[in-house]
Amino acid sequence: MAKDSSSEQKASKAAKGEKQPPKLKPEKKPALNLKEGSGAGGGGGGGGGSSKKKRAKRNAESYKTYIFKVLKQEASRLALYNKKPTVTSREIQTGVRLILPGELAKHAVSEGTKAVTKYTSS
Repeated sequence: MAKDSSSEQKASKAAKGEKQPPKLKPEKKPALNLKEGSGAGGGGGGGGGSSKKKRAKRNAESYKTYIFKVLKQEASRLALYNKKPTVTSREIQTGVRLILPGELAKHAVSEGTKAVTKYTSS
C-alpha cells in the first residue's frame, strides 16, 4: 500500500504542475585497460614496472608540451598586440617573463639568450 500512496502523491504533484527531478541512470565507468596504452611496439609482454616508467615519461612530455603550447600562445598574442606578422625571440622572451614565476623566468631568459647567441654566432 505504501507504493500506491507514493504513486498517488506523484500523480497529485504532476496535476499541480510541480516538476519532478529527472531520474538519472548511474553512469558506468569504463574499466581501465593498461595494455591499450602500451602501443603496438610488441614489447608489452609482462613487466608492469616498464609501463609505469613509460607513463611517467609520457606525463613529463605532456607537461613540456603544455609549457611550449602556452608560451607559443602568449608569444603570438604579443606579436598580434604589436601588429607584427612574425614571432621573434623578443616575443618569446616576454612571454617567458609573463608566464614563469620570478627566478625561474630569469634562468629561462638567460638560457634562451645564451642559446640564441650561440645559434647566431655559428
